[in-house]
Amino acid sequence: MGQFLKRLCNDGFLMGNLNGGIDLMENWLSSLSAVGGRAEKTIDAYRHDVSHFIHFLSQHNGKMPSKAILSKVSVKDMRSWISHARRSGLSPRSLARALSAIKSFYRWMGQTYGVSTTAVLSTRTPKFEKPLPRPVKKSDAKDLIKQIDLQSEHEWINARNVAVITLLYGCGLRISEALSITFDKTPLPEVLKIIGKGNKERIVPILPVAKAAVKNYLKCCPYSFLPNDRLFKGARGGPLNQRLIRKVMEQTRIQLGLPSTATPHSMRHSFATHLLEAGGDLRVIQELLGHASLSSTQAYTAVDQTRLMDVYKKAHPKA
Repeated sequence: MGQFLKRLCNDGFLMGNLNGGIDLMENWLSSLSAVGGRAEKTIDAYRHDVSHFIHFLSQHNGKMPSKAILSKVSVKDMRSWISHARRSGLSPRSLARALSAIKSFYRWMGQTYGVSTTAVLSTRTPKFEKPLPRPVKKSDAKDLIKQIDLQSEHEWINARNVAVITLLYGCGLRISEALSITFDKTPLPEVLKIIGKGNKERIVPILPVAKAAVKNYLKCCPYSFLPNDRLFKGARGGPLNQRLIRKVMEQTRIQLGLPSTATPHSMRHSFATHLLEAGGDLRVIQELLGHASLSSTQAYTAVDQTRLMDVYKKAHPKA
């Protein structure tokens, strides 16, 4: 239980609230975890957002947030919550995320208990500018991989880091996806089934350069493997922590004079952008990235258009 919920307990907010909003929320989260297969971080984010909403209602109404009170939430209540959230400094993006969690909670209550959901589900999501993906140039991506191979005094650690970054750039994987690959998947096949966000499966082609990088890492790695062991190991033989890859990427981009946006995740963005520049089909790129919606993938077309405009302006400077 997070610090916020602990504080509510200490303040007596949850006492005697057996059929209250927090209990309902925990039942909903349990169902998401058991049936929906949501990631632990997603569950924690939902808990944070919905518990804050329930706490707001308790202060707004001066009553414990029971199921009856939750079912009577009005459009006016929702507007008050949005105003409160904005005054508290919540960004439009965070507010949209919180509203999405609250709507999901209410859909579940509507299906499970017949609670009225009209006021909540009709609340419009705040508009906000989605930041464009920040890929690195093709030449910079190659330089990053070469430079990463020089960061450690241990050959096998360099080989490991190169293999991870090559999978991110060459296959468009998220860092969590790359670090979730198990030893029994080696030698890497032509295509690999990846379990992404929300336990969604997708098939990803594995380029020869990525297969070679992983093969070289395994040849150098001083540790033995069981079939279900994570493929990438830390210095002491346990599973590799994402933080270490982010750290080595930061060292390398500073050495090369690249911007702070050159992160492990930017290599995934670079995979998509460079594929689009080479004439890749947007639907195919969507499938390779594992995006649920094409709108997420369409952000890369905006990146491509921005690059084209830069080229145009350089070629045709103003008089």
